Amino acid sequence: MICCLVLTWPVGTRAFSFDLGDLKKLTDDIRKIRGKVSTEEEIQMGGNLISGLLGAAPLVDDPELQRYINDVGFWVASQSARKDLPWRFGVIDSDGINAFAAPGGYILITLGLLDLLENEAQLAGVLAHEISHVVMKHHLKALQKTMKRDFWANLGARLVVDDEEDRKRLEKLVNLGVQLYATGLDRSLEYDADVKGVVLAARSGYDPYALLDVLTTIDSINPEAESLTVMLKTHPPIADRLIELATTMDGKLDQYASGQTNQTRFLEVAGNINPSPIKP
Repeated sequence: MICCLVLTWPVGTRAFSFDLGDLKKLTDDIRKIRGKVSTEEEIQMGGNLISGLLGAAPLVDDPELQRYINDVGFWVASQSARKDLPWRFGVIDSDGINAFAAPGGYILITLGLLDLLENEAQLAGVLAHEISHVVMKHHLKALQKTMKRDFWANLGARLVVDDEEDRKRLEKLVNLGVQLYATGLDRSLEYDADVKGVVLAARSGYDPYALLDVLTTIDSINPEAESLTVMLKTHPPIADRLIELATTMDGKLDQYASGQTNQTRFLEVAGNINPSPIKP
């Protein structure tokens, strides 16, 4: 039985969504990426970035489901090297099949992906992959690298929103940040998160092969399906991930294959969610 602290975003009406907030504040956060970023700054930055990325996607209005996702996610994260981050997990109301991570411990899974899962071990495997991105600071490092190349690295440190010209400039900065996420990480980092994710899932007491099951299910869906558009654009081909992960594991985690799947508990909470329109 999982016993852990539950960290949730507030769940209210279905209209709840992430607030993009003040554009200048987001720009200030972006400037910090150029130098050394403290954990506190990383957390603040991650919250703002995921708000800009998913401002139009509300959390599913199901408090029990959100608590459950946080329960599982926080347990898995507590087995990682960054267990002290204020981890936050959520399910967003989107038919797309995907999951997202932002610096500082923000993890989101879409309703479309959740609907494909069959048990808690598969959920843990998906969350462990995203947690691994945060632990290894994949997105933070990618942003640091990108900022060195982009024009905004030379913007004045005292930029303020005094007029329409400044606002347009700030909006362009926000759009560029969103585009960075839309293009995805380097493919090698996705493979890295897969491998570290199955190890983290095993450490958490789950069947590490459950992530392979999830990828196999996704691989069975028509690649032309609209629900896969973003995932296939921002990740390596699913078949390549399966080969890479299976080759790397190669029986090394067989002793953990008897880990928990907790299918009954998963179905009790997630089995009555609204089905996504596209199934494998």
